[in-house]
Amino acid sequence: MLMPWVLSGLGLLILLFAGDALVKGAVNLSLRLGVPALIVSLTIVAFGTSAPELLIAIKAILDNAPGLAMGNVVGSNTANILLVLGIPALLATMHTSECNTRKSYNYMLSASILFIALAFRGVFDWIAGLVLLGALTYVLADQFREAKNHRRACKGDDAEDLEGADPNMPGWRIAVFLVLGLIGLPLGASLLVDNATIIARAYGVSDTVIGLTLVAIGTSLPELATTVMAALRRQADVALGNVIGSNMFNLLAIIGIASLVGPIEVDPEFLKFDLWVMLGASLLLIPFVYFRRDITRGWGIALSALYALYMIVVLI
Repeated sequence: MLMPWVLSGLGLLILLFAGDALVKGAVNLSLRLGVPALIVSLTIVAFGTSAPELLIAIKAILDNAPGLAMGNVVGSNTANILLVLGIPALLATMHTSECNTRKSYNYMLSASILFIALAFRGVFDWIAGLVLLGALTYVLADQFREAKNHRRACKGDDAEDLEGADPNMPGWRIAVFLVLGLIGLPLGASLLVDNATIIARAYGVSDTVIGLTLVAIGTSLPELATTVMAALRRQADVALGNVIGSNMFNLLAIIGIASLVGPIEVDPEFLKFDLWVMLGASLLLIPFVYFRRDITRGWGIALSALYALYMIVVLI
């Protein structure tokens, strides 16, 4: 049973590196073609950083393992709040009292409630997919208007501040990044999903549990790395915004697109437990968003302990 674990880890590494390569290549190609940095940041970067989760969800549906797709999204959202905010807070206090993330947080909370409501239909089909993508379109349009007004006030496009942007990157290097991303993403997704399914069957656990644990933690590693660095650099707005944005995209974009590929059956366990844990974790952000509390080491211990407890309950 060692080889499936090794191949799962290899698949995850390929996904993470391929996703980063695709973002870099797509961002620089778009800027070369004259697409404004603002549009690139709201579309290509956002979708590109969610590409691993999307490929995993689509591959899981095609392999008739919908529990893996749902588990990955729900588990990642829970991990993003409890683990991705908890661990960095153990290293350094995140001064979220200085951030204003109310609007983004309200969107994320609304997306969570919409997602749970649709889950009670028992399946995420093309109808639910269109509803989720419609909500995503509204959020992106509103963020575009707000960002455009902000950029106009600042009188700049800030392309140099865009993630992955390099004005001096040669054309051949852009092509290499794109090829690596486009080849690596499906390869990594295939390795991870196929071997995670083998592990699940060997240990007698469901695809859902593997999605909630192994796959969810793995796909949350980029957010964890970003948040740790943001906390050490005292950029709390980056840390909190990264988590809120990632969670919103997971719910609206990943399941929205994946459900157009094929129906995603909702395991009754999600309706009884996991979706409510995800919503409860989201509500834990209220003190930091609305009452401008800092995420101190004490909060870090509490959030990390809650995630450990959740893992124990899921695996038992």
